[in-house]
Amino acid sequence: MDKDKSISFKDSIIQYFKGVRLEWGKITWPEKNQIVSQTIAVVVIVTIFTIFTYGLDKFFLWIIDVLKLSR
Repeated sequence: MDKDKSISFKDSIIQYFKGVRLEWGKITWPEKNQIVSQTIAVVVIVTIFTIFTYGLDKFFLWIIDVLKLSR
């Protein structure tokens, strides 16, 4: 292995993590109440769509049963 390549690779890794640390400081994290309210909104929406999908499934199963009985 060429020594110059390993040094430049090592330097590029170090430079990468220095850049990551610099960018990490620019992150604006959301407030706790914003996280809680958005989490509640997601849970409510998922619950609504789950109930809706369950209802559609039951409706189509009913339709299939009705069609089977009418034969």
